[in-house]
Amino acid sequence: MLGGNVLQEFRTRFGDGAKVLAGEVFCADGTVVDASTELAPGTVVYLYRDLPDEVPVPFEVPILFRDNDIVVADKPHFLATMPRGGHIAQTALVRLRRELDLPELSPAHRLDRLTAGVLLFTTRREVRGAYQTLFADGRVRKTYLARATGTPTVELPAVLRSRIIKERSRLQAFEELGESNAETYVEPLGMGVYRLTPRTGRTHQLRVHMCSIGVPIEHDPLYPQVLEVAADDFSRPLQLLAHTLEFDDPITGAPRRFVSARSLQKG
Repeated sequence: MLGGNVLQEFRTRFGDGAKVLAGEVFCADGTVVDASTELAPGTVVYLYRDLPDEVPVPFEVPILFRDNDIVVADKPHFLATMPRGGHIAQTALVRLRRELDLPELSPAHRLDRLTAGVLLFTTRREVRGAYQTLFADGRVRKTYLARATGTPTVELPAVLRSRIIKERSRLQAFEELGESNAETYVEPLGMGVYRLTPRTGRTHQLRVHMCSIGVPIEHDPLYPQVLEVAADDFSRPLQLLAHTLEFDDPITGAPRRFVSARSLQKG
């Protein structure tokens, strides 16, 4: 952006400010741009492109909880948290903004597109920072359930620590030598099901750690090897579920605990 009023800049540069007025332009943090938004020079904004070839994700986004500050959704597999790459309208953020008529809705954290489960959004920009800071400071307790195949190469339960790197040019994250930046507590629950408690939040951390001990998560198209999956193939959801989310509410101080109603597939 050149700076100043965004609506006016869109009209000057593109001859049309309709997307701004429709609430389809937003800042990097998910804030919706409106007719009064003023931004500094060099600020990047994003808009919802018209994507006629975007494949609809045929699953609903149930709401587990809603009040004036937050919305807690039970995200399905295959639905991205927020717009990125070729996923724009078919994201939890865009769907819920439209379905709930909450233009300032913003995710407090993210789940991978292929991971299902508990996902927290804030409803107003005034409270966004307080909830996002909870996640940034590691003050949220998260547990996941995973179904995996194979025999673990380490004795479980165990804390897995490693250095995980994710580069934009590579689909897979990878482990390398050096100071660890990723930590996961892994507990076997029997019948190929594991409870995973991440103590850090690296990209693909749980998938990389499970694969590293010889028990890759079922239906994972990236680990241990990259598999081609058609965009409209929803038949093999990754068996990874964000099961619980717990924290002390930064606004009220009350303890919060949300549990996914979803379950892993058997076999």
